[in-house]
Amino acid sequence: MLFSNILIYFVIIPLVMLGGLGLCRNVKQIRAVAVTGSVFLIALSVWVLGDYMAQRAAGNMAEMLYVGSWSWFAPLNIHLAVGVDGVSIVMLLLSSIIVFAGSFASWKIEMPKEFFLWLILLSTGVFGFFISIDLFTMFMFYEVALIPMYLLIGVWGSGNKNYSAMKLTLMLMGGSAFLMLGLIGIYYHSGSDGNLTWNILEIASNGNIDKGWQYFLFPLTFVGFGVLGAMFPFHTWSPDGHASAPTAVSMLHAGVLMKLGGYGCFRVAMYLMPQAANDLAWIFLILTGISVVYGAFSACVQTDLKYINAYSSVSHCGLVLFAILMLNSTAMSGAIMQMLSHGLMTALFFALIGQIYGRTHTRDIRQMGGLMRIMPYLAVCYVIAGFASLGLPGLSGFVAEMTIFVGSFKAGMTDYLAGAGSLKLVFTIIACCSIVITAVYILRVVGKLLFGPVQDEHHRSLTDATWWERVSTATLIICVAAIGCFPNFFLNLIRFTFDPEFFRALMVSVN
Repeated sequence: MLFSNILIYFVIIPLVMLGGLGLCRNVKQIRAVAVTGSVFLIALSVWVLGDYMAQRAAGNMAEMLYVGSWSWFAPLNIHLAVGVDGVSIVMLLLSSIIVFAGSFASWKIEMPKEFFLWLILLSTGVFGFFISIDLFTMFMFYEVALIPMYLLIGVWGSGNKNYSAMKLTLMLMGGSAFLMLGLIGIYYHSGSDGNLTWNILEIASNGNIDKGWQYFLFPLTFVGFGVLGAMFPFHTWSPDGHASAPTAVSMLHAGVLMKLGGYGCFRVAMYLMPQAANDLAWIFLILTGISVVYGAFSACVQTDLKYINAYSSVSHCGLVLFAILMLNSTAMSGAIMQMLSHGLMTALFFALIGQIYGRTHTRDIRQMGGLMRIMPYLAVCYVIAGFASLGLPGLSGFVAEMTIFVGSFKAGMTDYLAGAGSLKLVFTIIACCSIVITAVYILRVVGKLLFGPVQDEHHRSLTDATWWERVSTATLIICVAAIGCFPNFFLNLIRFTFDPEFFRALMVSVN
């Protein structure tokens, strides 16, 4: 039965939250519904994680666990099909943590009922996307996650919010058009005429997409998802969207929504069309390599805190796609770790930026200084987020980036020694150099924002973080430190995906 599958509750809980918000009559009730629902989502994610690891330890090496499928539209063989592996569970855990932190970051939002209704609808799409193994259902949840962004930015945003909301919507819808064409093409080449399927596992098992069609469909799906992953040159919506979005929306957008792009490239484009992925990787390797360096350089010249973090996200998300294209287990494991790490630290950044902006009423670093003495808690949290971003050992960024660079260098050397060219090796070296650029803009902002003379005398009377702000930021910091200090737990969880079935099947298909 439908409700006997535990994964369905990742969609049911947000839907119940939407119903509860509709019945709320005051702000306290709205906050209670948002926090309670997010706590249930975290508890569910942790339970699934624990049970998943127990089943793997007991010898269950199935490609995906908790698999279920219920017919939705029989004429086109559309099913509500769900299932998770280590990568999916990591993304579910990340999403639930950021929804929880975002609830506290929006404690004083205007029109809270309407805001949380749209925010929870967005999160419903995110959770549904990560548990779906039916391409049609996955695409439906993908669109559910994108549509609320227009109103959340257009109504609750700041600055040139109407322009930003429209630009974001049009560019992401454009990417969705490419994606829809790619998914329909995959469906019509998924099997014989009488046995077409949208199920990812069945399509991979059938292996019926011939090489010629893969060359056509792979770019459509990779670009379609890559637009959301801020791949160059389709990244321009991201800085404007982040800059205008309210705090919790920026947290969820950069922390989770952009991960739909990397996850989709990994789960659909790479998995279902491995031959095209292997042969055409060099094209997208160039584009993602540009994203890594261009995003870092662009962050160096910005003066708005949100734009700095937005361009930093372009660089870090480019690194995710870059690592996926290396087609080896180490680099791809690092890509998933980077999605988890970047999701947490960029959510922390945007939470802190929103809290600082709420006090100083400016995001221009030229108008701020000496905040370490005025609001020490927020300042220390910002330093920790900065160190995680530049890859300080002991924090999540170091583990993710080192895994990516080791795997990428290995892939590059393998190609070079086999006489297949040095493109991967050259771009790996270039990507490694981006760490230096990241250190430049992070240390520049920390030095200007937190130290030095106070630029505005009114800032001396500002207060430090409130209790709800401390809950939001402390939750994210603990998670960033946990990944940095105990990386093997997360790497082993992710590697269950690659070592037993996924990566072996991918490489067999390529070879």
